[in-house]
Amino acid sequence: MSPAAELAHTTAVAQGLRFYTDPDTGLMVMTEIYHKERGSCCDSKCRHCPYGDTKN
Repeated sequence: MSPAAELAHTTAVAQGLRFYTDPDTGLMVMTEIYHKERGSCCDSKCRHCPYGDTKN
């Protein structure tokens, strides 16, 4: 992940957002907040999954 994408995620989380736009690709990305609210891993290898690498 690029430094710009890391900053976009950090900023979004600080603002309590569930999504942000990746500055490199223009795609919408789910934040760690979204994943925690979802409550479980979906096995889709999400960028900010807080459930660890066991399923990713």
